[in-house]
Amino acid sequence: MAARRAVSAVHARRIASCDEWPRASGIQRQDPHCLGKSPVIKDGDVVVQEIPTNESRYLCETCDGEARLLPRETKARAKVREFMAAAEATFMLHALAILYARWRLPERAADCLPEMEKGLSSNVHNDFAWLEHELAASSDNFLVGGHLTAADIIMGFSIEFIFARKLGTERDGRWPRIQHWLDRIRDEPSYKKAVERTGYKL
Repeated sequence: MAARRAVSAVHARRIASCDEWPRASGIQRQDPHCLGKSPVIKDGDVVVQEIPTNESRYLCETCDGEARLLPRETKARAKVREFMAAAEATFMLHALAILYARWRLPERAADCLPEMEKGLSSNVHNDFAWLEHELAASSDNFLVGGHLTAADIIMGFSIEFIFARKLGTERDGRWPRIQHWLDRIRDEPSYKKAVERTGYKL
């Protein structure tokens, strides 16, 4: 349930940030749909469900007239989408395997959990090593284009969640570029405003 509440909160944060755009005034956040994983957004007769990157892409494409969060230029747009997809289909996928093991492993097998987590953590370590490499290639400490984009927003939540739950990341200081990048995102005025408005926390 904690994971579901966190996902719900981050969606609220995205909506709160988005409503600074004039186009966003009619978009509403609604309760989770039947699977109960995350909220949906309703824009007139359009209902966008379930997948956070799907909802975020819709908000970018319909509200961000300047295309700052999801660039129009082909190479930059593809790179932003790569990070958005990796945030959920790679980083969260590997991290949640550890979380679900903690939640669901039978009590009689509890002694096996440390070894299981150690094995599952290797995927998280590989993911973080890739992101460290990507950040090393960036001179401005944003993932794409020298400014905040949807790549930073979506990936930022996944990394924040993984650090908060210590899902393969128990050794502090192992990924200094990632930590510095995450701190920079948290220092963005728009992030602080959205957190204040929604009460978002992990």
